[in-house]
Amino acid sequence: MQNQLELYNTLTHQKERFTPYHPPLVGMYVCGPTVYGQAHLGHARSAINFDVIYRYLKHLGYQVRYVRNITDVGHLERDADEGEDKVAKQAQLENLEPMEVVQRYTNSYHQDMALLNVQPPSIEPHASGHITEQIAMIQQIIEAGLAYAVNGSIYFDLAAYQQHHAYGKLSGRVLEDLLAGTRTLAGQTEKRGPLDFALWKKASPTHIMRWPSPWGEGYPGWHLECSAIATKYLGKQFDIHGGGMDLLFPHHECELAQSQAAQHTTLAKYWLHNNLITIDGQKMGKSLGNYITLEQLFQGSHPLLDQPYSPMALRFFVLQAHYRSTLSFSNEALQAAHSGYLKLINGLKIAKKLTYVADPKVSIDQLAAKQIHQYADSCYQAMNDDFNTAQTIAALFKLLRYIHDLKLGKLQPAALGPAGFERLQSTYTTFVEDILGLQEEPRATPEALLAVLLKLYRQAKQQKQYDQVDAIRADLKQLGIALHDMPTGVDWSYEG
Repeated sequence: MQNQLELYNTLTHQKERFTPYHPPLVGMYVCGPTVYGQAHLGHARSAINFDVIYRYLKHLGYQVRYVRNITDVGHLERDADEGEDKVAKQAQLENLEPMEVVQRYTNSYHQDMALLNVQPPSIEPHASGHITEQIAMIQQIIEAGLAYAVNGSIYFDLAAYQQHHAYGKLSGRVLEDLLAGTRTLAGQTEKRGPLDFALWKKASPTHIMRWPSPWGEGYPGWHLECSAIATKYLGKQFDIHGGGMDLLFPHHECELAQSQAAQHTTLAKYWLHNNLITIDGQKMGKSLGNYITLEQLFQGSHPLLDQPYSPMALRFFVLQAHYRSTLSFSNEALQAAHSGYLKLINGLKIAKKLTYVADPKVSIDQLAAKQIHQYADSCYQAMNDDFNTAQTIAALFKLLRYIHDLKLGKLQPAALGPAGFERLQSTYTTFVEDILGLQEEPRATPEALLAVLLKLYRQAKQQKQYDQVDAIRADLKQLGIALHDMPTGVDWSYEG
């Protein structure tokens, strides 16, 4: 199945057969979060989509080195070259050290990702831990004659770059059109060109986060970290670069330009972009103030939410759409996703319990066996077609009908033959659990389940059903819980 995988390459604006540079090794870099606040739905979509891509590549037998960065410096307000650092600003608001803010929201992000069953990347480097690499890349760009210094800051020279390269080939933007839409007045900026972007910024006296450099104390530009970090861990040219569509311009466009200037490469062979989550037709994002944090979603504490939604309902919600299509938020869509998730996961419980029993009296149902193989093939065909999880889920629901028929006795396992039965069971469980990453969620806390048992225990005592009383006591003791009959009622404690 490896050589059948096709993906949409933003760089070439077409689908291409996936041929990594050094199979079975695959290098994949995905832009991670800027950790100055809690993760929201937009963060979740990117993380879930690329988690499934990571899972599927491994399923196909590739050895994937997945690098996802943590941005903790250099990302200024409005994604611009002027203004406050987002992390530093949050540190001032909370009266904390910047790295306290970074640690707090990195921990929070990891907790949310674990709830969503997003696998951790192979390497998770911080921008602040790779200042040396970023300075080295700036020096390469300066030596290439494509950057200039002004008052202790270093800017990328787009006019010089355009003489040999096309800025905008990733995003489809035309530099002349961008310049025509610029209204910067003369003397209001130190840049030579209005679209030149910062590689290194001189730190003002009040700027908290600063490092020494050949050009004085300062901090790296936001775009630079990804080029430098990706190169360090994956090489000058690697296989996949991913991220949200909102990063396509200018962030990824600038990454590509930096790498072309410093190392004469496009950085990645394939550039993949997941589309956005929208609310009322507008992009959801922290900068726009219309975002819903994952904590709010799980608790149902946002005004736009009718109820809490579980992490797996959200994961299903994201995967029911192709990663390159927009995904519109609504309570109705989340409720439908919750229902769809429960159907698939209940099917998983059934599928795991099914066993094949040969029965010479049962004839092979040729049509059923044929359709199972077709639907199983469809799961792979959908994923091989640019990771189309929406079509994969549709094929899984078709397989689910046969799983229910087996449970209800409408179909005997022997009627599928050993090959058909194994294909049904293995395909369904592999895709639901290992590739889509859906898992069972506890529907009740241990405390709530224990409360039910204590209620049954009290009822058995009242009705003098002492055999049941002793049985409940013994079963709970096996689990390390001792019951105590107190004057005020039944209490319990842990027991070794």
